[in-house]
Amino acid sequence: MSRRLDRNALTGLPPGVIGPAYTPADHGAGIVHIGVGAFHRAHQAVYTDAALASEGGDWRIDGISLRSTAIADALNPQDGLFTVIERGGDGDLARVIGSIRHVVAASQDIGAALALLAAPRTRIVSITVTEKAYGIDRAQAQVEPGHPAIANDLASPLKPTGVIGMIVEGLRQRRERGIAPFSVLCCDNLPENGGLVRAGVLDFARRVDASLAEWIGEKVAFPSTMVDRITPAPTAETLADTERFIGVVDKAAVETEPFSQWVIEDRFAGGRPAWEAGGAIFVRDVAPYETMKLRMLNGTHSMLAYAGFLSGHRYVREVMRDAALTRLVRRHLGAAAATLEPLAGIDLAEYAEALMNRFSNPAIAHETYQIAMDGTEKLPQRILTPALHALRNGQDIRPFAFTVAAWMRYCIGKADDGTSFSLRDPREDAIHAAVQVQREPSGIVHALSALPGLFPAELAGNEHWNGLVSEILTTMLERNMVAAIAAEAEYL
Repeated sequence: MSRRLDRNALTGLPPGVIGPAYTPADHGAGIVHIGVGAFHRAHQAVYTDAALASEGGDWRIDGISLRSTAIADALNPQDGLFTVIERGGDGDLARVIGSIRHVVAASQDIGAALALLAAPRTRIVSITVTEKAYGIDRAQAQVEPGHPAIANDLASPLKPTGVIGMIVEGLRQRRERGIAPFSVLCCDNLPENGGLVRAGVLDFARRVDASLAEWIGEKVAFPSTMVDRITPAPTAETLADTERFIGVVDKAAVETEPFSQWVIEDRFAGGRPAWEAGGAIFVRDVAPYETMKLRMLNGTHSMLAYAGFLSGHRYVREVMRDAALTRLVRRHLGAAAATLEPLAGIDLAEYAEALMNRFSNPAIAHETYQIAMDGTEKLPQRILTPALHALRNGQDIRPFAFTVAAWMRYCIGKADDGTSFSLRDPREDAIHAAVQVQREPSGIVHALSALPGLFPAELAGNEHWNGLVSEILTTMLERNMVAAIAAEAEYL
């Protein structure tokens, strides 16, 4: 049996493999991270590794896995160590990261997870759990009582299973014991993510204990962030390549692109690591950077994911080898950029070109089907908000209409060859109910636009917009997605 990666393996890493520039065991934990998935390991954990190497401090990460035990089973026998493979056009680079100390599977031991949140050493609780896990209604700035985790945790607040309930219970315990609160750092792709999580936490706390909510409102910092690093789900190839690079088995390895970005609102109550050592940017207002990324990178990602998946392209890199689709990618980037205000230090044309290069990276196997999931959580900020901006300002709305039509075509759940697929969307049942009785494209447009809280009323009620979406969707349904992509050429 092959040897497993652990602290003893650090002394024998092959030449060219970068190991931690510090001794991990010499540093205590100061961060608890909820959701130790591939993105966290390729992003925040890497920045923390750089911070520890540069400035030291007790800033290692204790992880909490909400549902699965897999990452705890993978990381804990490895002393928290794992490998990040950066795949670029010029080759691969392997780096072993030492910033994670331990991972607790909350589904097996909620007491241990809550103990981490209540520990005096914990000064930051960071989060990457995907949009649908929060159970927060952005429009109402409150939790959704019908969300499974929220409903469970309101019924049993001392034994929470969801991220909001766990944060509130951790803060409750700290208040009760006279321990200073931690800062809550959301690292998910959500607009104004710090404010959104703050609203959810405060509303949940009010429903449990009004005085606790008041204390949280006064004492707890919720900095906003913008994160960016394309990180495909690890595969068997990832693990095989890692063993070849480092000479031992690593069951928690991840692969990612060379590019990485982290913009952080510099507002922490109990200090923070020197994340700038890894390239993080600290600012007073994250919102403009966040909007740029959501509309240009994420919005274009959604467009190419739906159109690419339905036209037979498994990976983003394959989309970028399709000349017709590549033109639509460039068109969408331009339309999204036109909805943005100038941003100091950023050339939007250069940013768009950088995105084209990143999407084209032949070494990154980023699946279109993976990007397409959770569409109802992503469309509002990525597509519908900039579409409404373009509509109000007389700008070109067709690129956004094409993306919405592609999403609606995807919502039918069948490829052009009749193969069925799961939407992997938290509102999948409602989507199926909305489209299954419709016979005409215009009916599908109307039914999906009427899903509660999804489309802005001004957009959903605009005849010109609905006409464009229906026209494009008609081509997709009556011919196929490839034909619809080709038909867009006359509008470029």
